[in-house]
Amino acid sequence: MKRWIGVVLAVVLAGVAAVAIVIGNQGDGAPQATVVRGVIGSEKKPFFDDPEVKAAFARHGLRVEVDTAGSRQIVTDVDLSRYAFAFPSSVPAAERIKRDRGAAVTYSPFYSPMAVATFEPIAELLTKAGVLSDSGKGHQTFDIKKYLDLVAKGTRWDEIPDNSSYKARKRVLLTTTDIRTSNSAAMYLSAIGYVANGEDVISSAGQIAKIAPVLAPAVLDQGFSESTSEASFDDYLALGAGKTPMLVVYEAQYLAHVFAGDGAIKPGMRLVYPSPTVLSKHTVVPLSGDGDRVGKLLTEDHELQALAARYGFRTTDPQAFAGLVAKTKAPAAADLVDVVEPPTYERLDQLITTIDAARP
Repeated sequence: MKRWIGVVLAVVLAGVAAVAIVIGNQGDGAPQATVVRGVIGSEKKPFFDDPEVKAAFARHGLRVEVDTAGSRQIVTDVDLSRYAFAFPSSVPAAERIKRDRGAAVTYSPFYSPMAVATFEPIAELLTKAGVLSDSGKGHQTFDIKKYLDLVAKGTRWDEIPDNSSYKARKRVLLTTTDIRTSNSAAMYLSAIGYVANGEDVISSAGQIAKIAPVLAPAVLDQGFSESTSEASFDDYLALGAGKTPMLVVYEAQYLAHVFAGDGAIKPGMRLVYPSPTVLSKHTVVPLSGDGDRVGKLLTEDHELQALAARYGFRTTDPQAFAGLVAKTKAPAAADLVDVVEPPTYERLDQLITTIDAARP
């Protein structure tokens, strides 16, 4: 009898343990998260890796996993059948993906103007050369036309008059990512192309044939270029003016560190704005229903919009960004007027192909 009682008790205890496991696995009753995979421009990876961003998606039943690629690579090389959404860093690239994949809509939840990250001694030399000036609105502007004049002359840093701070015997050139793979370089090319084209958006093959030889030195004479904007910005932060005296960046890359107060932006670093500049509108192309949910949440969810502002992006809620600028005294331009549109994807691609063909 005692043996049977022991068996019964063992069965009861096993049942109780099983029920406890089931209840424990159910947690608060939340459904299993749906995994949604996307491919994004590398500059947005820190945002998607943020635990608070992951938690915000999880509250909507999503676990968003991302791979990175240069924004132009997303259009040309990435197998998009593996993903629920693509998230390049410009409207022209997104519109090309939308057309190629037959997507119904796109979402542009945040944007970032193109900017130049440099250093105080370089800024002083650029001011002496007439390239850099005070906007009168709390930020400095980098004159693209005057810069292209220096490029055309092959000016070197040690040839700038009264230069006692940066006597490098190399060309005065903005560093960019690779125009063949990266959107930030393509947006830079859009801005200098606009100026070289008589201050007009490039719209014909004839215009490209005329201006490509003018623009080629600004691109090809840089030497090696990183394939992603995140890699080139890491070099700027770590290696200083010796490696990268001035770098074309997304404004958000620089401001994200200022807002975080993480010490990555040193006192001698400077953020200035090209004149004209181009807005990089980070645009989600949904490739499935779950991808559409991600696009909507990034655009409409107040928590995700606030988190995006924390990473330096300007969102549909301007107060979130402005509040961070005021709190941190970040060197952000409050009012950018000299902004131009990039060419269509096809014209920009033709310009890139033409310049690339001139490589030695």
